[in-house]
Amino acid sequence: MPAGVSTGPVTDFAAVLGAERSRAEHRLVSLRAELASVIEGSRFTTDDDEHDPEGSTIAFERAKIAALITDTESEIREIDAAVSRLSAGTYGTCERCGGEIPAIRLEALPAARRCMQCVRLR
Repeated sequence: MPAGVSTGPVTDFAAVLGAERSRAEHRLVSLRAELASVIEGSRFTTDDDEHDPEGSTIAFERAKIAALITDTESEIREIDAAVSRLSAGTYGTCERCGGEIPAIRLEALPAARRCMQCVRLR
């Protein structure tokens, strides 16, 4: 069990993080394909989004998907950082106060870096 994680039902956090990363990677592939499809579909529309009745919808869709891609890439980086903390033996230890992050929080948010008390102080 990682340092700092309270006892109780044992959760295999390495497996949880691996599954989370796998889901995020699949979502990223899907989002990139969706963005490519939107871009391809807009090839034959006018470049003047402002005056094209469909333009603002297409621009919004591209921006929305791009934001989701950015969020998913960030999620993958957070998961990778959690895996590094697990390997270093610091997983489950709050990066701010050094206290224990309760297992229930880690089960809900496996890449958590801070305990709830420190999150509230932010």
